[in-house]
Amino acid sequence: MQHKLDRKRLGIAIIGAGRVGLFRGEVAARHPLVDWIGIADIKPERGRLVADKCGADFVTEDFRELLARPEVNAVIVATDEHLHVAPILEAARLGLPMLIEKPLATDLAESQRVLDAINAAGVDAVVGYTQRFRRRWLAAKEKVRTGALGDVTLVTTRAFMNRLVAIDNYARTDDPASISPMVISGTHALDIVMWMMEQKTPEEVYARSIDAVLGKSHGGIDATAGMITFTDGSIYHLNISWALPVTWPGAVYSLEVGIVGTTGVLTIDDTHRDMVLAVGAPQAEGYAPDKSRLVDFLGSYPPGDMALGELRGPMREETDSWLNRVGQGVATQHATAAEAHNRLMLTKALDLSARRRAPVRLPITSEDRMPRAGLAAE
Repeated sequence: MQHKLDRKRLGIAIIGAGRVGLFRGEVAARHPLVDWIGIADIKPERGRLVADKCGADFVTEDFRELLARPEVNAVIVATDEHLHVAPILEAARLGLPMLIEKPLATDLAESQRVLDAINAAGVDAVVGYTQRFRRRWLAAKEKVRTGALGDVTLVTTRAFMNRLVAIDNYARTDDPASISPMVISGTHALDIVMWMMEQKTPEEVYARSIDAVLGKSHGGIDATAGMITFTDGSIYHLNISWALPVTWPGAVYSLEVGIVGTTGVLTIDDTHRDMVLAVGAPQAEGYAPDKSRLVDFLGSYPPGDMALGELRGPMREETDSWLNRVGQGVATQHATAAEAHNRLMLTKALDLSARRRAPVRLPITSEDRMPRAGLAAE
């Protein structure tokens, strides 16, 4: 760790001015080490809007123009998921540390290409698995890490998501086959579990999927249920549906987790049913608010909550932690680029198994056949 007086002044390039780019930009604008902020977005009006809200010093439609600025010494990649590759490769070429929204890429070969570039450049690149910054998962991680449960033998996770999230994701891609509930959203629960079980090696996956709703409307997948087995015999059973009705009270997600070990068990209710809002007029909760939704489980929006004009919660803590990481050398619990690639590989393997209706040995590579849209047999 650097000496407390050896602090690096930061010039932050934010590529992508969507919701997350705005959230992270507003947090960066308040950080004492940040002297300069630049914004790049392919939509000029949106770029200017976020630049104004963040008090940015520079705004452009060209991320390469932004990264070439001499003030820039750290980068946030917050574009749509399928547009991560080019800015990551350019930032790696320039030797700039990065905070990248998950996933590294939506294609496994592109993810490997990105990881190789990051490793070759030797840059510090971490990935936004925001759940790692919530107190409940940190408390769970500590109990597993310190052996309170003994050797973990079984983990179960059940994730339910409002279909507005899926519709929003499918609407933003030209290739629905490259995304799925596992790749885009299930990866968060999977990352938490794999973080808990980081000393174990997964060896096989088996899964099934269904596309009764989103298959018809978007060429996508409704839900996937699967199992990951580890070389020591441990089991992780997981399922996710992001096709729940729009009126489902969870604005984004509800999650239930059980962790069983040889000497203990830990259960976690992350369904957000402890705060229920019912109103006569919609309150714009979630990623893609819908006027028909009048009941909400507050707290189900992963980045946190806007309160008193500021974002409060895990994404704020994650962003502040990353700024301290690059500005002061502070150790953090961010997911590494290698871990993010591993999570993509696992979710792609689950999708592949569901398509083949057969077990898949791990790891898979980009040479393995990836799922196409829908669930037709290969």
